[in-house]
Amino acid sequence: MSDWTPKLNPAVDLRRLPLNAEEGFVLSRLDGHTREKDLPALTGFPPDKLRSILERLVSQGALLPGTEAASPANTVRQAGVVASTASANAAHAQPTASANAEPGSHVGVGSHAGDHPTPSHDASDTEPLPEAEASDDSDDDAGSTDDVPEAVLGDYRKLFETRLHALPEDQRVALAHGAEDPELSALCFDPVPAVIKGVLENSRVGLAHARLIARHHRNPVGLEALVARAAFAADTGVRRFLVRNPQLPAALFRRLWAMRRLMEHHKLTVDRDVPEQTRRTARELLRQRFSTGPSEEKVELILNTEGRALGALVGMPVDGKTTSLLCGRTYRSPMLVQNIARWSAAPPALIAHLLKQELVRRQPQLRMMLARHPNAPADAKRA
Repeated sequence: MSDWTPKLNPAVDLRRLPLNAEEGFVLSRLDGHTREKDLPALTGFPPDKLRSILERLVSQGALLPGTEAASPANTVRQAGVVASTASANAAHAQPTASANAEPGSHVGVGSHAGDHPTPSHDASDTEPLPEAEASDDSDDDAGSTDDVPEAVLGDYRKLFETRLHALPEDQRVALAHGAEDPELSALCFDPVPAVIKGVLENSRVGLAHARLIARHHRNPVGLEALVARAAFAADTGVRRFLVRNPQLPAALFRRLWAMRRLMEHHKLTVDRDVPEQTRRTARELLRQRFSTGPSEEKVELILNTEGRALGALVGMPVDGKTTSLLCGRTYRSPMLVQNIARWSAAPPALIAHLLKQELVRRQPQLRMMLARHPNAPADAKRA
């Protein structure tokens, strides 16, 4: 797999392409920042099959070729290069791609175990660690680089504060139902939920407006109205801005994220752009999902974070299938072995398997850590 970062083609309406379920699923996982070599962990597809799907998407025009510039591809983003706010706003009428790409998306349902293929793990070394998991630091500010340019945001905010905010609330509500851009985008900054509901009922509203609301609206009632629109709730950008919104209610977050993959839960727990109360809820959901989720997702989480995620899973045991999958691998990462050795719930069979690894035999400090584990074999403790 390469360092190429697949990006949506802003000139193509994905709804008009003859996409199959696999292609639509892959498109729904693209955020314009994840590299090709990190996508197997997010999609569950083997690298070779994923490469084939990406090549088909490029040939159909859904994705920009690998030779394109590295700036994120987004229909709204392209508006930042125009000189006037009015022409920039024209891009907002074009819906962006990912909301309708994921088959079967609906409010409150994410990546359920039955909605997509389970990840494939061979018996070789652990898969490359995704960039976002290389440390506990979150990735770069994907939200601000993937949506409306800051200069255009400033124009919208200024328009709202200087012209629209002074209007009575009932006039703003009436205006929201029939406004066009730039007024429609400016009204996305309105703090009154009734105005936001009017914006969402406007026939011209699109993903660009939904992302503005998710990012800037600070009333839980308005955010509830936004999520009530299934197409908006399924959009990657909307979800990203919602979890970074300090007013996102915990109950609404649980509804949106309850059935998403364990890796997605973990990423939120270490994303410093996510408010602490949401990160706390994400940690609770991670533990709940780890106790009931598919074994393949548990293995994916442990391996792709090199065991870092185990720090949030103290006392959480694993089932026999998870143990079997973990014992079926060769381990070459000292960090992964150390983190498993610190995991109090590590199953005895896994400790015994790690003690047989060439890496452990060559590094006495690793063998000592494993030998001291409560679940280590008796003969290892004596040695």
